[in-house]
Amino acid sequence: MSGVVNRILNHLPIVVALVSLCAALSGEAADFGPSRYAGEEARPVKSLSPEDIAELRRGGGWGLARAAELNGMPGPAHLLELKDALALTPGQVEAITVIHERMREAAIAEGERFIEAERVLEDAFRSHSVTEASLEKMLADIERSRARLRFIHLKAHLGTPDLLTEGQIAQYAALRGYHAHRGAAAHAGHGGHRPKGH
Repeated sequence: MSGVVNRILNHLPIVVALVSLCAALSGEAADFGPSRYAGEEARPVKSLSPEDIAELRRGGGWGLARAAELNGMPGPAHLLELKDALALTPGQVEAITVIHERMREAAIAEGERFIEAERVLEDAFRSHSVTEASLEKMLADIERSRARLRFIHLKAHLGTPDLLTEGQIAQYAALRGYHAHRGAAAHAGHGGHRPKGH
């Protein structure tokens, strides 16, 4: 009996090594398969989904104003959507509409420039004509446009808090599902919030 045990123990390192190898190989095999980018090769602009392009072309926020939105400075588009729930006055609605329309007009124009800049990059890679120098310039153009877009959307949030009461800002946060935080509370006290139309 002890001889059998000894033979098993002698071969144990080999068995352990084989099991480990099989596990590693099966793990690698699991990594193979379709890329998460599969299907995106049909996009006209690979870096932008159809939803991205639609959002940019309608002047949507595209998530660029979170720094303001999540720190107690409401977005004009959402304020107008929630105007009844927030009991906005006609004066508030008028002032916020002006901010929103200016933002939307500028964002649509810049959104088209951003899409075109991404399309230039796409065309360069599609034609295999890209060089390091041209790549650097194209990326700089794209990032400048993205920065302008972000500025346009964040700037629109700058003007809303002083048009609202503290209660409206708190209600906006609640309606949007945001938890109270010190950033929002601190800004809610800025300027006293003497809204137009009150």
